[in-house]
Amino acid sequence: MMYSGFMRTTVTLEPEADALVRQAMSRDRATFSEVVNRAIVNALASVEARPFATNTHRLEYRVDVTKALQLAGELEDEAIIGQMGARA
Repeated sequence: MMYSGFMRTTVTLEPEADALVRQAMSRDRATFSEVVNRAIVNALASVEARPFATNTHRLEYRVDVTKALQLAGELEDEAIIGQMGARA
């Protein structure tokens, strides 16, 4: 969404960020708003330009999950029987 015109807002800068902005203002002979706007646009544009990528790894073992629910039920039954035996 693009806005026409200007938007006035308040930001709180960490001391390190403030020092960098002040250096850029002096170096480029630019206003505070110009430096901050340019920094935001440049930083966000470079993030959006890179596609997301992640590394994948092949699992060295395989698990047959066709009877996973049956196994889970049997384990749950054993746990319940064990609890009932402990109460007796």
